[in-house]
Amino acid sequence: MQDNRKTTNQPLSGNAMPRFGGIASMMRLPVVTSAQGLDAAFIGVPLDIGTSHRPGTRFGPRQIRAESSLIRPYNMATGAAPFDTLQVADLGDVPINTYSLEKSLGIILGFYESVLDADCIPLTLGGDHTIALPILRAMAAKHGPVALVHVDAHADVNPEMFGERIAHGTPFRRAVEEGLLDCDRVFQIGLRGSGYAADDFDWPRQQGFTIIPAHEIWYQSLAPWMQRVRDTIGNTPCYLSFDIDGIDPAYAGGTGTPEIGGLSVPQALEIIRGCAGLNLVGADLVEVSPPYDASGNTALLGANLLFEMLCVLPGVLTR
Repeated sequence: MQDNRKTTNQPLSGNAMPRFGGIASMMRLPVVTSAQGLDAAFIGVPLDIGTSHRPGTRFGPRQIRAESSLIRPYNMATGAAPFDTLQVADLGDVPINTYSLEKSLGIILGFYESVLDADCIPLTLGGDHTIALPILRAMAAKHGPVALVHVDAHADVNPEMFGERIAHGTPFRRAVEEGLLDCDRVFQIGLRGSGYAADDFDWPRQQGFTIIPAHEIWYQSLAPWMQRVRDTIGNTPCYLSFDIDGIDPAYAGGTGTPEIGGLSVPQALEIIRGCAGLNLVGADLVEVSPPYDASGNTALLGANLLFEMLCVLPGVLTR
């Protein structure tokens, strides 16, 4: 295969600039203003006005970028070499309206429409989970209803929150109502915690979602489940939405709504790596709230999971 490394963007090496120096772009890639010519792009959405409990995810994209300076360009576990075949850059942050959730949805939608018009796959740094709704609107406008792999402690299918239809706990209810999802090809993995009623997780099942509660997969490899995911979704355009609170707070405490008994980091890696072969058209990593993890470990984990997402996109070379 032709060596494209001379013509594609490469992360800035730690031997060229110390990892604690330079501009804090995602993986120290070039920062660009247009998606034209890109195969994939990292995009920050610094929004947390849809949050119901602990705020701070507005700082998530900046902290994830800072921690991403440690990541090198080759995936030594899977052999993936994304920068050898894909043109990737950092598109910066969506300029949301921090005083208006409604206006922010329109701003996010317009931004992602332009990215998708350029045939660029967006990898999003959140931001709270509200942002999934306008992104899915853009996805469905281009691809039709999409399959979904959703990792989360919460189903995010509330009919409303505090009387509001749009918040970080409602995006997938709205997505179903708006016809954005291929519901028989939706998997929700890691759901757990307490609820308001015994039937809280029944509504998504009634829509056709496959629910994989956290307690049913404790101590287990998720490789068999991911085979089922691939068999079910096939070549349908698929979106991956990963809430960091899907992972146990022992590993990812810097988030707004932590729930005990969650996924382990190896299980998270199995999920993302198990998406290899799917027709992924976009992905996000949301709900990193740096003020609640002074160590930076939650953001570091988020940065690595985003790199893993890049490594399973269509067209990535595996050595």
